[in-house]
Amino acid sequence: MPFIKNTVLLVDDNAMNMQLQSDLLELGGFRVLNAVTAEDALDRVHIDRPDIVLMDVSLPGMDGLTATRLLKNDSRTAAIPVVALTAQAMAGDKEQALSAGCVGYIVKPIDTRRFAQTVRDYINIRNTK
Repeated sequence: MPFIKNTVLLVDDNAMNMQLQSDLLELGGFRVLNAVTAEDALDRVHIDRPDIVLMDVSLPGMDGLTATRLLKNDSRTAAIPVVALTAQAMAGDKEQALSAGCVGYIVKPIDTRRFAQTVRDYINIRNTK
């Protein structure tokens, strides 16, 4: 039976961050899809059904937390875990992300040595529920 890679939808409007994160995830054995806006991410989720979404909080146009709320309020996408991916690390930001429906919160700059495993851990949490 062939190994099936988990699919990650990475949503980030910063090209350098996107490239680094994509490379790390691919090296970690993931299939990576990219979106640079929340609107594009919403379309991709419905078409591609990723195993997890890594959602930048600060996006042009619709922000990542609004997009997360839309995903969580849609029965077709509510079960897909969303992890906030953000440089915003002020008091209360993590709580805002969790209350929007995110299952976790990864602060940028990311820990390049642990990034792929952290994402895998969030997928495993989903699969054990």
